[in-house]
This record gives sequence, C-alpha cells and structure tokens, in this order.
Amino acid sequence: MILTSARPWHRFLTLALTLFMAAMVAPPALAQSLKPYKDRLFQYKKVHETLYGGDFLVVEYSKQRDLRDRDEVDERRVFGNYVSYRPKRSRGGGELNVNGRTLKYMGTGKWKGGANAIVLYIHGQGGNRFQGMNDVSFGGNFNRIQNLMVRNGGAYLTVDVNSFDKRGTADIAALLQQQKQISPRAKVVVACGSMGGIICWNLIKNANYARLINGIVLLGSPKDPNFLSSGALSRNVPIYMGQGTLDTVYNWETQANFFKTIKARAPGYPIKFTLFDTGTHGTPIRMTDWRLVLNWMFAAG
Repeated sequence: MILTSARPWHRFLTLALTLFMAAMVAPPALAQSLKPYKDRLFQYKKVHETLYGGDFLVVEYSKQRDLRDRDEVDERRVFGNYVSYRPKRSRGGGELNVNGRTLKYMGTGKWKGGANAIVLYIHGQGGNRFQGMNDVSFGGNFNRIQNLMVRNGGAYLTVDVNSFDKRGTADIAALLQQQKQISPRAKVVVACGSMGGIICWNLIKNANYARLINGIVLLGSPKDPNFLSSGALSRNVPIYMGQGTLDTVYNWETQANFFKTIKARAPGYPIKFTLFDTGTHGTPIRMTDWRLVLNWMFAAG
C-alpha cells in the first residue's frame, strides 16, 4: 500500500502496518440481523483506508455533502427524506427508583418488554435523555437507530445520566438489569456519546455489569487506561470507537493508539475503530453506520 497524502492520520496508519501484518486474524463472518433501512443515505460514501482486517477504517467526511447538503438547517434539522416518524407510535417515558434516586428514561419499540435487541444511548456532559430521541438533529442518525430497532422487534432507550462515575454507572446497570428482566433474550448494546463513554468503559470493566451487555459503542469518547488492567480483555465484549480527526475535545491519535494497544495485547479482541477524516467532535454521532456496527456486534457478542 502506498500512502501519498500528507494528512496526519497517515502517520498512525504507517506505524500500524508492521503490527497489522504480525497480528492480523481473519474477521468473523458478518451475520446480518438487522434488515436494511435507508442504507443508501447512511452508508459510508468513501473509505480512504482499511487496516487490521477491516477493523480500522478511515472514512471520508465531507462537510458540504454530509452536513450542508443533508441538513435543511445546518446541525439542527435534516431533510425529511432521512427520517421516518414511525417510532413515535411506541415512544414513551419511564422512571426507575434506584439507589435512592429516580432515574428518568425514554424508550421506543419494545421497551416495555419482549425485545430481541436493545440499544441504550447515554449522552455526554450537558446532555439529557431527549438528545438521543431527537429525530432531526445529527443528520437524522438518531432517527435511523430508532427505526432500526422498531422495525426489527427491538427496543431503543435513552436515559438521563446524573453523574459520570461509579454511582452513575450503577444507575445505568440497574436500568439494564430491569430491561433484561422484561426482555431476557435480547442482546444489549450501550452507546455512549462523548463523556458518556466513561460509563461505557465502567460497564465492561465490571464483571457483573459486563454480563448484561453484548457491546459498547463509543462516539467521540475518551479512552480508559484502566481497561487494560481490569480483566475486561478476557470478557471479549465488542467495542466500537468512532472519532473525528478534527476533534478538539478528545484527540483522535490518543484514542487510535489505545485501539492499537488493545490489538497488540489481544490481537483477536473484537474491537473496531472508524476515523472520520476532517470530522469534528460530534461527527461520529452523525456519521456512524448503526446497522453496520450493530450487525457486527450482534454476531460477535
């Protein structure tokens, strides 16, 4: 492979080649479990680079194509062809009394029981449960995940996080336990935006919590150095990391090097990294292909 661009992400890819050739393992077959939904609109338009047997992708992000041409009002309202309001029919809110506190959450699809898959979205600092239920922000990508769950017999939930620490993690674990009780056969994926990633890492570092989930999705989130010494590598909970090269909150190279470290320690660990070239902090929420990621996790987790 010849790398000709001067973009900074090429430095990481060049350094990764040696490790890739030594540690590459054949990726597992992808079991398609979620039916297509607006794939033509949401699939990646161009992949610049592929490494680690497809586990590391560099995806083109075009501000003109992927934001200005996609949003009727930039970053606030996507054009109508990107959304369907079918999930509103089953959308509602709930409360869970846990650890002396009231946890507020929202759901759509089979969030009251009987789901065969569950995706729980956790917001970052300054967010709330309404963010992940917004149909028209972030290019309609939250609407897509709602539709994927509703149309495939699943449930999608969002929740208010009161603290990004052990207490907040325990609250989320209680909600997951409640959902597993009413949907015992469901595979569960927890998706975390920005600082919410702290909760995702905490869940898979805890052996009791990790049993509840089949994958975590990190969208512009920080790494967790304590993950490597927590024993979590042996539990093989699938991890997806999405990052923009222009993210000024969490540096992409720091996160990508953490991915590389995990691959070095455990070459067969189920982890994928998507780097959105010229993307900013919120780009992974806007651009991550939910169906692609979830089908991989449901097959691996």
